[in-house]
Amino acid sequence: QVQLVESGGGSVQAGGSLRLSCTASRSTYTSNCMAWFRRAPGKEREGVGYIYTGSGSTYYADSVKGRFTISRDNAKNTVYLQMNSLKPEDTAMYYCAAEGDYYNRGSGYCYNLFVADDPAFSSWGQGTQVTVSS
Repeated sequence: QVQLVESGGGSVQAGGSLRLSCTASRSTYTSNCMAWFRRAPGKEREGVGYIYTGSGSTYYADSVKGRFTISRDNAKNTVYLQMNSLKPEDTAMYYCAAEGDYYNRGSGYCYNLFVADDPAFSSWGQGTQVTVSS
């Protein structure tokens, strides 16, 4: 199983920025769906966005659109989450998840995985904490 490790979390003031990283132990498939989720205390898990590493196609939740950017470095098996204009409501534990495109379905399958009630990603990271103070 592929192991995922997040890093880059920390504490910042509202309006500040952070860049999170998610590194996979290996890349099994040519293309992968790599997504970011977050969970605040007392709230359900929320999808942040994803990137399809083959084409670089991305998708973002409305709550972060225009403020967050997901990118990847395929050579390093790493995906990044650049977070700008942070708000106190962004405070949460952030997790990355990955699923290989075994059937070469393309970026469309990422959306189906991302919006599912119980996203069936094969690998999940341990999470990194982001705290935004007012």
